[in-house]
Amino acid sequence: MSEALELLIVLCTFPDPEQARQIGTALVETQLAACVNLLPGVESIYRWQGQIETSAEVLAVFKTTRGAFPAFEEALTDLHPYEVPEILALEPADASAAYAAWVWENASGARNQ
Repeated sequence: MSEALELLIVLCTFPDPEQARQIGTALVETQLAACVNLLPGVESIYRWQGQIETSAEVLAVFKTTRGAFPAFEEALTDLHPYEVPEILALEPADASAAYAAWVWENASGARNQ
């Protein structure tokens, strides 16, 4: 299977930029993610425990691999402040070969442990 087909884009929201930056940095440092983009200013409207809630959040867009995902998900869940963090893994339809190789090389934490 090509490296491009092994890539995952993972979306996750955080309550504030500081926590998003801290956790994102930890996942990149441990090579469970190749990079993370932080998008502040997201407004989320959702149902929680029977009530409609509205929160200002930061959306994190992680790039990782299918092989690293189990360890990535476990680490993100352990570090995240939410009881039920949003962890949505999406498969890109395609990616440039050079970028896919870079992600593969830099999100290898699960394969090298």
